[in-house]
Amino acid sequence: MTKQTGFKDNFLWGGAVAANQVEGAYDVDGKGLSVQDVTPDGAMGRITDGPTEDNLKLQAIDFYHHYKEDIALFAEMGYKVFRTSIAWSRIFPNGDDEEPNEAGLQFYDDVFDECLKYGIEPLVTLSHYETPLHLSEKYDGWKDRRMIGFFEKYARTVFNRYKDKVKYWLTFNEINSVLHMPFISGGIKTPKEELSDQELYQAVHHELVASASVTKIAHEINPEFQVGCMVLAMPTYPISSDPEDVLAAKDAENTNYAFTDIHVRGQYPGHLLRFFAENDIAIQFAEGDAALLKNHTVDFISFSYYMSVAAAAHPENYSSGAGNVIGGIENPHLEKSEWGWAIDPVGLRIVLNDFYDRYQVPLFIVENGLGAKDQLIQNENGQYTVEDDYRIDYMQQHLAQAKEAVKDGVDLMGYTAWGCIDLVSASTAQMSKRYGFIYVDRNDDGSGSFNRYKKKSFNWYKKVIETNGKNL
Repeated sequence: MTKQTGFKDNFLWGGAVAANQVEGAYDVDGKGLSVQDVTPDGAMGRITDGPTEDNLKLQAIDFYHHYKEDIALFAEMGYKVFRTSIAWSRIFPNGDDEEPNEAGLQFYDDVFDECLKYGIEPLVTLSHYETPLHLSEKYDGWKDRRMIGFFEKYARTVFNRYKDKVKYWLTFNEINSVLHMPFISGGIKTPKEELSDQELYQAVHHELVASASVTKIAHEINPEFQVGCMVLAMPTYPISSDPEDVLAAKDAENTNYAFTDIHVRGQYPGHLLRFFAENDIAIQFAEGDAALLKNHTVDFISFSYYMSVAAAAHPENYSSGAGNVIGGIENPHLEKSEWGWAIDPVGLRIVLNDFYDRYQVPLFIVENGLGAKDQLIQNENGQYTVEDDYRIDYMQQHLAQAKEAVKDGVDLMGYTAWGCIDLVSASTAQMSKRYGFIYVDRNDDGSGSFNRYKKKSFNWYKKVIETNGKNL
């Protein structure tokens, strides 16, 4: 056996975005409204009656009209892969329409053609926090089983259309986040505090069945398709060596593992069945659900990794990790980003090993990056740039740990840096929480030229790709 000493030769280096955070053009060429068009404050904020001027996502960074320029910059960095999503409401404006919107289909044809022109493989998320608003308002999103049929129709449409252009697909972005953000993640209009666990987990079941069903459809349309699930990875550490704290951490991690267990092993795990039994939750399985889940598992696991959390048997005795999307308590051993997210490169190695030990399927890091306030300056050559050494340091440390995991024996397919170009933050809906290697001149008040400028990290990442991660 040969020992893996670094990233494999065909490692998929690239960057990741979501349609709702970059495209803009929210009402152009027949696009319908999505849940994003009524959440101007981000994932946890208010829901408005309709689009409002303060919602930066309506125009975002106008990738819709800048995609050629942006993809050329990705190609200059040497990308092998570009992860983006298809805005469901560009294809089916209401979600339950009879016929797809040709202008929407054509837009993604153009985007994928532009990628392929440079030898960049598209990696496409079918549903990235972009449920058509009509489906949310009429059906209460994934609470309604009819959503499965709408999703199947949408998936079949894009699989057939792009079967010769796209090889890599993800079903739902961060599917486990629906437990914490039911509206953004699952289009569920009922306020979270009014949702029963029964309703929430039934909605989860509908999504999981839909994920298995479109995985089946994908493999029928093109057996070469690689279909992955996508989860928010959140290693959870016990706050102390007290066995009760260790158990609390295990319980927290099991909640996340349930989603990958079902996607990869094809059945509900015992710890989740126990939770259901103890909380009077009875999941309604339709005929064929169990067989779908069992027989149409994913080809790989993809995940986002930004932070770890800590857990305790008595969390009230500790301060909470306020910046974390999925709760948890603060880990005193870790530094935090400007938005309160724990910075934990070693956690990435831990999560890669845990996933691989548990499932033995290929893994793909499809989101990882640092949101920070960048300062645009002019360098000595008169060019505008950002001296983002803090971002380079963050990514350097995380990639070094990913490489260690590969040496540990983990089968890692690729790495797509999150927000490879500045975009509107999902959590806060700000432009000032910047992630990209490319600065986009747009501000939180909506002003700006939309000009693109390369940050210092641009050339650093280009070198990383050129050397296949040898030069970190």
